Amino acid sequence: MKVTGKTAVYGIFGYPVKHSLSPLMQNAAFSERGIDAVYVPFEVSPENLKEAVGGVKALKVKGLNVTVPHKERIVEYLDYLSDEAELLGAVNTVKNENGELTGYNTDAEGFLRSLVEEGVELEGKRALMFGAGGAARAVGYALLKGGVKFLNVVNRNFSRGKEVGELLGKLGNVLVYPLKESTVEVLLRDVDLIVNTTSLGMKPGDPHLFDYSKIPSGITVIDIIYNPPETPLLKAAREKGCKTVNGLGMLVHQGAVAFEIWTGEKAPVETMREVLKRELYGGNT
Repeated sequence: MKVTGKTAVYGIFGYPVKHSLSPLMQNAAFSERGIDAVYVPFEVSPENLKEAVGGVKALKVKGLNVTVPHKERIVEYLDYLSDEAELLGAVNTVKNENGELTGYNTDAEGFLRSLVEEGVELEGKRALMFGAGGAARAVGYALLKGGVKFLNVVNRNFSRGKEVGELLGKLGNVLVYPLKESTVEVLLRDVDLIVNTTSLGMKPGDPHLFDYSKIPSGITVIDIIYNPPETPLLKAAREKGCKTVNGLGMLVHQGAVAFEIWTGEKAPVETMREVLKRELYGGNT
């Protein structure tokens, strides 16, 4: 990589940010497309967020990704928001155009693109989603936008689940339930699609979300966790003959959408995917 005075600068704001895979993915994309740009991590503590956003303008940084804990707080420091970012109240991508900053949320579109890629049909389907965090907002939005007929949201913290239900209820048929084994068992009787947006399954020894032996055979089960590549939920679903999808596609495609917003060029999705697979799995999934 040759950096000169003409090289455009992009980056990611997070705290911490050392674990981020975005620099690998985006620098590979810039290189593949022959774009004179570099993407770097910026570790920004919460108390310095306002000043850091001001620095984006002062230093003419062309674009950003935004990760925890800044996705919601950065909204107040931006000039404009996309429709998705405004509805979800969270931003993960920023574009700097002549000193004016526009915030976007590419998680929903990234999730949808990953499902299209996997041949998952959403139109008219009945979905059961676990979780009510920021990822759940984007995933729930994507499911409803993609044509899901009914969305049932299950969350351990029922009040937080209700907040997400109220937000997503503006878009379609959404019901919220507390995380109880008996409730989940009933919901599983009438479902086409299960989606986990929680972090359960990321670490060995994590408790199961529910009794995985109750997963109906032949449905689609999605876990937005990408490491490990097969969580206990996905393993159980695969053994039931279900179609399974992990979170790598969402990670790749949310980054691809950001790349396209910044550059106006089609993202080299396969290049981005391969560099992540090598880093995460040694090229094996």
